[in-house]
Amino acid sequence: MKSWTSRPVPQLPGSMPAVRIFDTAQNAVVTLEPTGEQSMYVCGITPYDATHMGHAASYVAFDLLNRAWRDGRQHVAYVQNVTDIDDPLLERATATGVDWRELAASQIKLFHTDMEALNVLSPDHYVGAVESIPEIVAAIEQLLHRGLAYRVAGSPGEPDGDVYYDVEAAGKHSVDEEAWTLGSVSGLTETAMLELFAERGGDPGRAGKRQALDPLLWRVAREGEPSWPGGELGAGRPGWHIECTVIAQKYLPAPFTVQGGGSDLIFPHHEMGAGHAYSLTGVPLAKHFAHAGMVGLDGEKMSKSKGNLVLVSKLRADGEEPAAIRLAILAHHYRSDWSWTAAGFADAKARLENWRNGLTFAPAGSAAGLVAQLRASLAHDLDAPAALAAMDRWADEARQGSQAGAALDQALVSDAVSALLGVEL
Repeated sequence: MKSWTSRPVPQLPGSMPAVRIFDTAQNAVVTLEPTGEQSMYVCGITPYDATHMGHAASYVAFDLLNRAWRDGRQHVAYVQNVTDIDDPLLERATATGVDWRELAASQIKLFHTDMEALNVLSPDHYVGAVESIPEIVAAIEQLLHRGLAYRVAGSPGEPDGDVYYDVEAAGKHSVDEEAWTLGSVSGLTETAMLELFAERGGDPGRAGKRQALDPLLWRVAREGEPSWPGGELGAGRPGWHIECTVIAQKYLPAPFTVQGGGSDLIFPHHEMGAGHAYSLTGVPLAKHFAHAGMVGLDGEKMSKSKGNLVLVSKLRADGEEPAAIRLAILAHHYRSDWSWTAAGFADAKARLENWRNGLTFAPAGSAAGLVAQLRASLAHDLDAPAALAAMDRWADEARQGSQAGAALDQALVSDAVSALLGVEL
């Protein structure tokens, strides 16, 4: 599947120090060793609605990591999926009377334009679930053959043959300290997992399952639903978690460096995906798991049901500058939960104007120190608010001068803000 187009990233003198980032699975800040090769998988959208601020904040967060690595002279392999077949997409298509394929295509296109506007670097591989179904089928067949998956008998309203992952068997199959057991990624208790499982796409009450937390691998064909050939599984479509595992294993090293996404993906999505990977290969899915916080609106959680979404496309249509939208996001540490407010957005627009004014008066010799401060902030768990504060101080001091800015410093500051923060002055 075609991705969006990235803007060129300026090359800066010097380089980023080793990046340290909070690893959810280890519950600690860890160093991402600068081996020269880094790899990242960030879970993509289910394309049934426009990009809201929660989506945007997550992709901007991992764009910071991508940029930090690249500035540190690391080669980055970046993969993102798109869940272009899943229940929410089919439900929205039915509710709106639009063919699910047309709905997915329109929302993927809109997402691409939002990412381009926000200056998010595109992935090297942008892969849909539908195009990956042959590989997904083969992976599920392997799990069945190894006794780590099972078929569920039919029940009233449900046909025979849905395939589920056996989390208990998979945990027993794990044999060393790097192995996966339920809770390895999330650190949650079983009680907490059960509370989240149904809320986030699970079906704990499905009759015939061996364990309430067993996730769906393959949904056999139902009348009126799209389906694909499934080999020995029978016609059907894949579950959610196995999709990302298979795509990541196809395009990235095993294990790859960082699995990224919003904090709502920690459980069950990243938990189960890590289990699938270990069951298939005996190797961890990723070395590290990192997660962005949730974004609300005026103190309330954003949700489609409440209709209180702040859409990137709507802000753009209203004439708002994408650089200001990005700055409003960067004002909050990527791991924090925060709310979008009119006041916060006004601050971002004022900040952007202040930076541009400061650039006019850039003092000679001031740029190198600023670049070092920006790098130090981002290397410390992608601390964008600290980087913004450093740029604020520089701009304020520059504006106190009365002479025209030094051209070399103007160019370096502009390039640094673009390369490291993704904000174009």
